[in-house]
Amino acid sequence: MESIKAMLLSWIGDNRLWIVAIFLIVLATALSAWLLAGFVQRLARRAEKTVNPWDDALVGALNPPGTVLVWLLGLTLAASRAGVATGAEIFSVATPLREIGLILVFTWFALRFSRNVEYNLRDPRFISKPMDATTVRAVGKLVRASIMITAVIVIMQFLGYSVSGVLAFGGIGGLAVGFAAKDLLANFFGGLMVYLDRPFAVGDWVRSPDKEIEGTVEDIGWRLTRIRTFDKRPLYIPNGIFTQIAVENPSRMLNRRIYETIGIRYEDAPRMKFIVDDVKKMLQQHPEIDSNQTLIVNFNSFVPSSLDFFIYTFTKTTEWIRYHEIKQDILLRVLQVIERHGASCAFPTSTLHIAEVPEMATT
Repeated sequence: MESIKAMLLSWIGDNRLWIVAIFLIVLATALSAWLLAGFVQRLARRAEKTVNPWDDALVGALNPPGTVLVWLLGLTLAASRAGVATGAEIFSVATPLREIGLILVFTWFALRFSRNVEYNLRDPRFISKPMDATTVRAVGKLVRASIMITAVIVIMQFLGYSVSGVLAFGGIGGLAVGFAAKDLLANFFGGLMVYLDRPFAVGDWVRSPDKEIEGTVEDIGWRLTRIRTFDKRPLYIPNGIFTQIAVENPSRMLNRRIYETIGIRYEDAPRMKFIVDDVKKMLQQHPEIDSNQTLIVNFNSFVPSSLDFFIYTFTKTTEWIRYHEIKQDILLRVLQVIERHGASCAFPTSTLHIAEVPEMATT
């Protein structure tokens, strides 16, 4: 009887020891996660005082992956300890879960870091001259795709799958996939050409004379480009279309052109030369007209109701609203020049000649 009691007390003591050990492991894990969160917060406050885009991206990517990593290591260690103490088969999965979890956590951290760097390189708070948004997005997507592919290959290799066999299968099946997804591949390579040739970037105003496409570029993806039309509708265009059409990019104009034809009355013909000379002088002295570009004011043609002269010049601004304000000012000044010379703008008129009837003439 005494021997049975001694064995029972010994078994309870051993149980208490591994339970206490697991409790201490979990407690240490929780404490470590709490200390890590506080440490990351302190790093974040210090990083905010600098203008380096890399340290902010690194600190921003540490949490929550860092906290998850601490809990992953702590809980799998506790599970391994419980497996040794109890011999239960369920705890044997702790080691492979820890290995796969480490891969996933580091992948998560790398994805967050790459995305943060992408945002920071486009943020004027960190860089006095932000990088081109389209280029940064393209590189960011390539980096994240590489991270994901690498993580999948490492996990497959860890699980015992032959990576070389998978790659060989991909090579054999590539032809079939290419035929089945030719439109998808066309859009992918179309997006790649947009990234390499850069005919437009996010924020540019684009239009196509071949298609009914006009608006502001909002996003350039690997398959679709999203354009916001001027009536605020989103327009989704497969990237393969851009390899087949001409695209204008008015956002990259150096100047905007004013090209107007103005007609005066035939009875004001003697004043034409003076009007043309004064209008040209007015344009040469206008502060918003680029004198380094072509500037023409000439009598142009005889038309049925007027004598026409034309204005051909360029503004310094390319902004759409400002351009129209300048154009309005110039046209008003042209009217003032015409009126100052005692002339008037012509409007469509016709003259009716009635021949005399002989009988009426004799009466």
